[in-house]
Parts: sequence; structure tokens; C-alpha cells
Amino acid sequence: MIDESDTTPTSTGSGSRAQGVGASALTHIQGTDGARESQMVDVGTKEHTAREARAEAEVRFPPGLLEELMAHGGPKGPLTEMARAAGILAAKRTGDLIPMCHPLGLEALDIEFEREASEPDVLRILTRAACTGPTGVEMEALTAAAVAALTVYDMTKAAARGIEIQRVRLVSKRGGKSGFWQAD
Repeated sequence: MIDESDTTPTSTGSGSRAQGVGASALTHIQGTDGARESQMVDVGTKEHTAREARAEAEVRFPPGLLEELMAHGGPKGPLTEMARAAGILAAKRTGDLIPMCHPLGLEALDIEFEREASEPDVLRILTRAACTGPTGVEMEALTAAAVAALTVYDMTKAAARGIEIQRVRLVSKRGGKSGFWQAD
């Protein structure tokens, strides 16, 4: 991660502030002379601020299958409700799943499912995580989206083998010293 004392706001774009930054600027790495060790960043002195992150995942189905699953349910039951529950549970456990991720007290976690007319065979999973704390909730939003997509796959894999999880990405984040960032 980038040293959070960097107060340069990032607005939009797919580029990362980490491009071209040496390991010495990374707060999760310590050590010298090539003996590097990972460490959890100390956020104990950071100000608690309102934080929000949005993420998404997409699951692509063979032509016509998603329509049938949404109308009649999947082989294992109600598709979106099981995926929503799994995503919420996963987001609450993010600190247990990701080694250097701080456990956070989530204040809100929303998961929505969308289908667009232009891509009727794609189920889009949108997540929003929010808390007041010393560090961001990006990992919670991403974990919720990823696990919800995995659950959709698990709930529907018996119907077809060609189902694909195509992407999981951060859509936006707000709060803390870096302010607001949004993907292109």
C-alpha cells in the first residue's frame, strides 16, 4: 500500500498511485538490505472518518440461461438472495480472509443485482460498504462482490458449465486523506 500520509488527492482513472513507487514507500513492507517482511500497518493514530467504497462483479451466462434462472430459480434455490447473504457474511469476515486487512465495524453493506438490456446474459453485482474508521472499506466491498459472484456460480453451475465470473473491480471510494476516487 502507498504511505497514507501522502495527501495528494486522486480523482479518477485506472492508474495507480503505486506506479513507479519503490518498496520503501510501501507501508506494508519493512526491513532493509533485501530482508523484507510484511507487516500490518498501524492505523491506531489515524483519524476516524466516514468511509465508503463501491465494487462490482460480473457473471456471464450462456445465452438465455440467466433469463430462465431468474424466472424459475436456480438448481439450488433463490439465486440472488443466497448470493446477497454470502456477500454480506464475507464482507463482515474480510479481516479474517485477507492477511493485512484490518477488521472493521461495517455500518452499512448493500448488494444489488442488475441486468442490462444490452447484455441480457450478464448478471452485474454491485456492492457498497460504509463505516466510520481509520482505514478504508475497499476490501470489504470487493470481498462482498467476489463472494457473491462465487455464490452465483455455485448456485448455477449444475445448469451449465460455461458460466464465467468475468471481473471484480473497485468502482469508487471516498473518505480519508485521499478523498474521492472513481474508476474510468
